[in-house]
Amino acid sequence: MSTDDVPATPIRRMIRFAPTEEFFWRLGRDGLLRFLGCGSCGRLHHPPLPRCPFCHGARVEPTAVSGRAAVASFTVNRQPFLPDFPPPYVIAIVEIAEDPSIRLTTNLVGCTLGEVEIGLDVEVVFEEMDGLFVPLFQPASQ
Repeated sequence: MSTDDVPATPIRRMIRFAPTEEFFWRLGRDGLLRFLGCGSCGRLHHPPLPRCPFCHGARVEPTAVSGRAAVASFTVNRQPFLPDFPPPYVIAIVEIAEDPSIRLTTNLVGCTLGEVEIGLDVEVVFEEMDGLFVPLFQPASQ
């Protein structure tokens, strides 16, 4: 691996989450990214809440999206903050294609540092960790 490659599978620490977020971390086995969708107004929202933050409806359920996004912002970390997570790696904020107001902070994988830019089209890939599925993003296939 050259110093310009983004690690394919960095080692992660255990994820802690609230009960309302469990679906987000456990349902990625099938490769589908999900956010809560409101059965009343149809809007997606993230982070997960027990009621829709737009119409306050209680009919919210995990809703699959395309998994496509665009890089809104990023930084390249070159400091070894965690011993099992070697630098360099990209920390990015991606805007989800179905609703750009939904943003995830994530890592980019499967590319070189020189490929990463604002607006880069990316798609979700999941890394399994002890029964949890961490959504990462890689450059989108055309």
